[in-house]
Amino acid sequence: MAMQISGNYDNSQTHYAEQVKEKQSAKMAEKTKEADKETEVKGSRKLSEPQDEYISSEKSGKEPTGLYRVGQDGNGSRKIFFDDPNKAGHADGKGQPKTDGNRPGKPAEKCVTNTDKVDREIEKLKEKKQQLERQIQSASGDEKKIRELEKKLAQVESELSRKDNDTYRRQNAYVSE
Repeated sequence: MAMQISGNYDNSQTHYAEQVKEKQSAKMAEKTKEADKETEVKGSRKLSEPQDEYISSEKSGKEPTGLYRVGQDGNGSRKIFFDDPNKAGHADGKGQPKTDGNRPGKPAEKCVTNTDKVDREIEKLKEKKQQLERQIQSASGDEKKIRELEKKLAQVESELSRKDNDTYRRQNAYVSE
């Protein structure tokens, strides 16, 4: 058996390699075109988006809100201080009553919240719970009495769980001015 090698073999190999290169270059050109389109779209968006920029206080026409300065604290260490222009007129703070931020010029109101009544109510419930638990332990023989006491205990525990929290304390606290 004899085999013949055709001279066209080398040509077909190079022809296939050329086809692959052409396909790859076509794909690369297509990707490049898509990337260029996206860049154009992004570029047009960038032009319309507002950008941050520095505007000096002289150009803006507004007064600065405050001034930071470096100074020394009581220990001699360096510290950054803020001089608020709103407080510059009355820096000593004497003779000026504290004012409410919502109503300037009127002194701030002082309110006291008292939760003693609620706390006493919760303590009574805890004592009642302990008393019912002791009665259940002492009434070991009478099933009817035990069920009745357990029912009362369940009611006290549910009331205690409802009342022994911060929300209930705030809602039922006594507020005085």
